[in-house]
Amino acid sequence: MNDQPAAAPDSTAARVALWRALHVQADAPPHVLEDEVGLQLLAPAEDWRSRGDMDPQFTRPFRASIVARARFIEDLVVEQVGRGVAQYVILGAGLDSFAQRRPDLAARLTVFEVDPPEPQAWKRRRLLELGFGVPDWLRFVPVDFEAGDNWRQRLVDEGFDPGKPAVVVSTGVSMYLTKEANAATLREVAALAPGSTFAMTFLLPLEMADPDVRPGLEMAEKGARASGTPFISFFTPPQIVALAVDAGFATARHVSAADLGERYFAGRTDGLRPPANAEELLVAST
Repeated sequence: MNDQPAAAPDSTAARVALWRALHVQADAPPHVLEDEVGLQLLAPAEDWRSRGDMDPQFTRPFRASIVARARFIEDLVVEQVGRGVAQYVILGAGLDSFAQRRPDLAARLTVFEVDPPEPQAWKRRRLLELGFGVPDWLRFVPVDFEAGDNWRQRLVDEGFDPGKPAVVVSTGVSMYLTKEANAATLREVAALAPGSTFAMTFLLPLEMADPDVRPGLEMAEKGARASGTPFISFFTPPQIVALAVDAGFATARHVSAADLGERYFAGRTDGLRPPANAEELLVAST
């Protein structure tokens, strides 16, 4: 991965994409999510699976969490499309592959991927190089968050209709933002048209995590701090639901790891299951 240019996705986005691929390659079927697109985009060295952060046993609960949240959000999008929603916004899109894996569904939407300009340009170039293309319904929305860009205005500039409902998602982002920044994002989405839905992941306080995954989470927290992007915000489920209601959402609910386990991992005999009290989901509606 070190031979990638500076504009390539950051290490966290790359790791998430590789864990998705590892799920397909290392875990027994049925797979919760079939996604090797990120692996194709990254084109890591052939020995990528021998990296320490790809160890099949150590990463098992974390990759289960990653594929579970992605599958849940994809199912949520399917549900909302069935209700007539035609706009899908991915905040901090990274190496999200919905548009490439599900063009049948994505073509019924306008998909807006919001990300910093440089890694987004890298992704666009790789999609073209690999022959995936960039269809008209896929809109890249470059936003320089550090410079204070208004992501909602950037969306409108790219064709987003604020008068129509949308599905908006944000995964793996909230822990890097202050509580005030998370509240501001919630208020922005809560102000969208009635019938809009927001799904975001949040990290529970590390001391609440299952003992078997706490060392991995603490290692991730230490690595994030060392790289200059520390974990800042942690929420209990009641806190994040209250924050959403205070932001103006009509409804808000917590989706736990146990909920995801029952939905996507029931009947498995290999122990693959997302860990409790680690990263979980908030779903809120306007």
